[in-house]
Amino acid sequence: MEGVVSGELPAPPSWKKMERKHLGSYEFLEETLYWTIHDCRRSENTGEGGLIAYLKNKNCIITQRVHLFKTFELQKVEPYPLLFCKMECTFHDRLSTRIMGSSSFCIWLLLIFSVSSHIDVLYIYELLAMMHGGFNNLLYRAVFTVCAFQGNYGVNYGMIADNLPSPGSVVTLLKAAKIKNTRIYTADHEVLKAFNGSGIEIIVGLGNEFLVKMSVGEDPAMDWIKDNVQPFLPGTRIVGIAVGNEILGGGDQELWEVLLPTVKNVYGALEKLGLTKVVQVLSPHSEAVFENSYPPSSCALKEDVLVYMKPLLEFFSQTGSPFYINAYPFLAYKSDPEHIDINYALFKSNKGILDPKTKLHYGNMFEAQVDAGYAALEKAGFPKMEIIVSETGWASRGDPDEAGASLENARTYNHNLRKRLAKKKGTPYRPKLALRAYIFALFNENLKPGPTSERNFGLFKPDGSIAYDIGFTGLKDSSGPPSPVPFQVMGAYGWVGSSCTLLLTTCITLLLLISSS
Repeated sequence: MEGVVSGELPAPPSWKKMERKHLGSYEFLEETLYWTIHDCRRSENTGEGGLIAYLKNKNCIITQRVHLFKTFELQKVEPYPLLFCKMECTFHDRLSTRIMGSSSFCIWLLLIFSVSSHIDVLYIYELLAMMHGGFNNLLYRAVFTVCAFQGNYGVNYGMIADNLPSPGSVVTLLKAAKIKNTRIYTADHEVLKAFNGSGIEIIVGLGNEFLVKMSVGEDPAMDWIKDNVQPFLPGTRIVGIAVGNEILGGGDQELWEVLLPTVKNVYGALEKLGLTKVVQVLSPHSEAVFENSYPPSSCALKEDVLVYMKPLLEFFSQTGSPFYINAYPFLAYKSDPEHIDINYALFKSNKGILDPKTKLHYGNMFEAQVDAGYAALEKAGFPKMEIIVSETGWASRGDPDEAGASLENARTYNHNLRKRLAKKKGTPYRPKLALRAYIFALFNENLKPGPTSERNFGLFKPDGSIAYDIGFTGLKDSSGPPSPVPFQVMGAYGWVGSSCTLLLTTCITLLLLISSS
């Protein structure tokens, strides 16, 4: 479940643990981990430089500057290690800070910023939370969940091509398209550098070719993480390491043997580095691990796969990792176009199927494939494990014998998939667990081997233009000034009520000032 974290969270260095009577040092609220900063009542100078130095000493990460009247500078901070926080700060020091923390200053600040359309509302709350502790005991909350996903969909960023845009251009494209999650199949340093400060969450890949070496002990895994993950944190939001891709069920039996030892060694190395609360270990699988998937309730893991999969699932159950599956209705339709309704595969109107055991109705193949995975997990003894779709998509071109591969079908599938994921609903078998998926892929990859379809899954062209419209029309450069936070977002974080209260207070105070003058 998004935002759920298990286990104790160690306090960052030099931060004291706050007792429960003072709200607690960390709490599970609304499926999100919050951190309460309590040690803000300081006697040091908290004017320009002083506050900054204090926060830096508290292991805060400076991410964005806020300039105020050209005389006082604060900096937007996020608490280590990229977690949500609540800040309740009272400063008793220099005159400038005391004036800025006064009720009247807060009122005028709110009024000025509320009529400035180019000012991000978050800045107001941040400034007030940092400067003022007496005005309605204002709390600021910023959100970073300890989970490898923001929202409900992401994209796979493959790079087996010689005509792709620069990683920096890719970041600009993702931000313009409002895509907050991506997965790469390597740990490309140029990509990881480009994603620094972008806020986009990224899963890096530990390629199949590394698994044998990594399985012998923690040292090779530690070296790999120190070279390819740790140096880029926390600026680049690496939230997961995908150990291999489609190993079980594949043709290399040796990799079946070394997958679990490699996963354990990677996790052990992360644990020693104190990164298991930030970086998740996972391993995506293809549908080749299943004996059958129709109807969904009949699905089970293949007997030869189960021998290796069950201990892997036991380990992931202990570490809190979901089950990642590559689900492709396109591949199912391509293999049997005579018996599969293409409308069922494309999320279009059709009669669907009824599972005779569960009596659940499925209007599209994608949900049926996911629920087949849930049925297989349940039979293996893991009924509570979440499934995240690590790859799904539709080819826009194919060979003559690749049924269904066309630009129109690719557009229809991905457009309807994106709409489906945006609903944040579960599947018929798991209705309360929002379905999440990575769309394959960001670009066509002209150097990939195999049939023509393998090279034609891209949503965008190499020049950054849209390959076909799935709702990305009207993309704008995200480098412009930040827009005000929508009320839906403010409501989701519980800000609307306090905003209305502050606005009402501002209006009443202004009326009193006018009437008394």
